[in-house]
Amino acid sequence: MFKILEKKQLTPDITLMRIHAPRVAAAAKPGQFIIVRVDEKGERIPLTIADYDTQQGSVTIVIQAIGISTKKLVAYNEGDSICDFAGPLGHPSEFVSENIESLSKKRILFVAGGVGAAPVYPQVKWLAEHGVKADVIIGAKNAETLIMTDEMRAVAGNLYIATDDGSAGYKGLVTGLMSELIEKEGKQYDQVVAIGPLIMMKFVTLTAGKYNLPIIVSMNPVMVDGTGMCGACRITVDGKTRFACVEGPEFDGSKVDFDEAMRRSRMYRDLEDRARKIAEERAAGHQCKIGLDK
Repeated sequence: MFKILEKKQLTPDITLMRIHAPRVAAAAKPGQFIIVRVDEKGERIPLTIADYDTQQGSVTIVIQAIGISTKKLVAYNEGDSICDFAGPLGHPSEFVSENIESLSKKRILFVAGGVGAAPVYPQVKWLAEHGVKADVIIGAKNAETLIMTDEMRAVAGNLYIATDDGSAGYKGLVTGLMSELIEKEGKQYDQVVAIGPLIMMKFVTLTAGKYNLPIIVSMNPVMVDGTGMCGACRITVDGKTRFACVEGPEFDGSKVDFDEAMRRSRMYRDLEDRARKIAEERAAGHQCKIGLDK
């Protein structure tokens, strides 16, 4: 069992949890993920690692409560324990194995959308710890849905904010801000890393291509077993089938078939809707029983 050391509400539907998992923390690297199972009957939930502390033996995850399983997870509180916390899984970010001297000469731009700010943070933090200050763009619908801005500001070279409604920072999409930084402010970059919703990563990739910039994206499709055997996480990269859980999660964005990935991401909506309806019916029946018992 893995104890929840800290629980913090970042937004109404985004929750941060710090989990006691010493062995995972000791092996974790930026870019990797874990798979959580709340209880013995729960489904496996893949979540990217938002931070890790080897001294405390803790791993931080950020959860957006959308489906039945994620809502069940965020209902747990500090002191509670979850059944499984498997990882670290996937390959670390490529720069972890790069020569630091060469890496320090690179001008890197991270683009995070929504919850994507969570997995971007450990990468930017690792770079800062090795003397490399990267620029970061965080995009969100509005100021209330921005997360981890203070943490990111402490480790980034420059932090730029974009909100759809203009309630914080640049008014518009992250791609618009990206173009403004390059065209109007004269920013020059050697590498772009994008993490967030598929549609966002698709258009950040197209924008990077406009400026002939190489781009890495982090793919987080549906994963069941984390070993590649189930095939649920398959995506097409450069015309070939790849398995995000064992070959990723990071890939060359210019070679990812985003349209196919988005189609596949919609395949499970009916199943999720059915599971939600069953859970609601069970909850309603439970409430009725309580009323009768009274």
